[in-house]
Amino acid sequence: MSALPQKFYPVVDHAEWVNRLGAAGARFIQLRVKDLPEPELRAQVRLARDYAARHDVCLVLNDFWQIALEEGLSYIHLGQEDLDTADMPAIRKGGLRVGVSTHCHEELERALSLAPDYVALGPIWETRLKKMAFGPQGVEKLREWKQLVGPMPLVAIGGITLERAPSCLAAGADCVSAVSAFTQHADPEGQVRAWLEATAG
Repeated sequence: MSALPQKFYPVVDHAEWVNRLGAAGARFIQLRVKDLPEPELRAQVRLARDYAARHDVCLVLNDFWQIALEEGLSYIHLGQEDLDTADMPAIRKGGLRVGVSTHCHEELERALSLAPDYVALGPIWETRLKKMAFGPQGVEKLREWKQLVGPMPLVAIGGITLERAPSCLAAGADCVSAVSAFTQHADPEGQVRAWLEATAG
């Protein structure tokens, strides 16, 4: 099971973030854009793909696996609802690597049955960015998940800050993901450098 490109994983809502964070040193970024008309969505994906190539970023597209295939991306992230409609044989045939969100044992079993390239557990702490059907999982749940997934990379997400990231890695997460810690910070580029330092080693 191949390692992830980096130990932290910004999730962004616009292609320009891929440019800014990639230039600062982020090498593993997820583009999660919702509620855009298809032409605008595709334009965002293409722009993000170009920025990712410029900065040697591994770009992950959330949800839209058909567009990921058509636009030559290498990675997608699927939520549990996305799995209901995703054509996994087509995704695998197209060479896409896949990350899957999990929140409970049933979802983890479903994810593992698909042999993904990583699984994510969340929210570790309460988050205000998304209305979640599941409450905070806590750091201890990461220890349990890591025992269950073995060598498969485990991503922690939800309420993670720079200060909280090391505890997630110590508990078994291979990577920590965050949204507002980057996109809502006064100095996003400085945050990338700080997270690089906090997750080194």
